[in-house]
Amino acid sequence: MRIHLTSVFVDDQAKALHFYTEILGFAKKHDVPLGGKARWLTVVSTEEPDGTELLLEPAGHPAAATYRDALVEDGIPLAQFAVDDVQAEYERLSGLGVPFTQEPLERGPVTTAVFDDTCGNLIQIASQ
Repeated sequence: MRIHLTSVFVDDQAKALHFYTEILGFAKKHDVPLGGKARWLTVVSTEEPDGTELLLEPAGHPAAATYRDALVEDGIPLAQFAVDDVQAEYERLSGLGVPFTQEPLERGPVTTAVFDDTCGNLIQIASQ
């Protein structure tokens, strides 16, 4: 068993696609219209194009807003992405205007930082 797909609820799929591809550096994998404004929209790591897909899922369900708002209010990241160097990624993303809620922090062998994806979620980056 392995993880094939996971998702984040986003306020605006077009804005999320721009952020996750142009800012974070992921690549669009699937973009299938589902009727109305909704799309089956996934991105993948450019380092693993056949790896786990991240679904940029519309946050239209009322429970999604409640869940995401509670996590953000408590400062809890919805997802975590691995990077080679948290400090370097923090500096790169900060230079692009990405707002961080936690600067790089060493926690034993792991370094983490948390940013706002501008689409309603906090995302943690981590390296070992």
